[in-house]
Amino acid sequence: MEIPRIPLGSWIEGGLTWLTSEYSVVTRGISRITQTGINSLNDGLMWLPEWALLAIIALLCWKLASTRLAIGAVAGLALIWNLGLWNPMIETLTLVVIATLVAVVIALPVGIAAALSERLYRLIMPMLDFMQTMPAFVYLIPAIPFFGIGSVSAIFATVIFSMPPAIRFTTLGIRQVPVELIEAADAYGATRGQKLFKVQLPLSLPTVMAGINQTIMLALSMVVIAAMIGADGLGSEVWRAIQRLRPGDGFEAGIAVVILAMLLDRLTQSLRKSRRS
Repeated sequence: MEIPRIPLGSWIEGGLTWLTSEYSVVTRGISRITQTGINSLNDGLMWLPEWALLAIIALLCWKLASTRLAIGAVAGLALIWNLGLWNPMIETLTLVVIATLVAVVIALPVGIAAALSERLYRLIMPMLDFMQTMPAFVYLIPAIPFFGIGSVSAIFATVIFSMPPAIRFTTLGIRQVPVELIEAADAYGATRGQKLFKVQLPLSLPTVMAGINQTIMLALSMVVIAAMIGADGLGSEVWRAIQRLRPGDGFEAGIAVVILAMLLDRLTQSLRKSRRS
């Protein structure tokens, strides 16, 4: 006896077709706004001379972290400049910054709501588990029908892929605030808003920053993968090297990705430590 196959793929395709046709005006508006933001930030960073931006980043590293990180940033960025990958690095940084900002703006309110509502917490946690176990390449599929080929689709896929850690860590940080401190705030007559903004969020900030750090790292990895759907940057250099069988060029772009990832990771970690102290 043959069991009939469930047409899950057809249902998904039909749903995507309906969404793209019914909400095409919305997606086009989002696409225009996002592309304008990408172009503006990218042009602004490109307008600065390489040495000027390098000096600004080194000063930022020295101010927020340490002299060692500043020296490492200068050495790493100078290597990227020397390899001729400065412009792709700027394009990758632009996509990571915009995707991280959008992901954090969405994730923080959702994480706070899940921490304060047990029902919402039980609903969101399985969804986050599903999102974090889904292969990264799958997120590229729905981005193309909505936004087409290019950087906007990369931003869409990156936001969805990198958002779960920020939601999870925000929820975890707020729920780990000691009950005694919340009871003390209640005893002094604090409202829910006062407890949230003056007790729970300040105490959970190191955990929230850890979630943002993970979001940045996932965003960077996804932006590189999104070169398959037309995203500019270091990922496109890797993808081009694979297509043309140039392993040396691919390794150069990969080293540039590693340098950028280490720089962003150390900067966000130093921010978390300074907040904790």
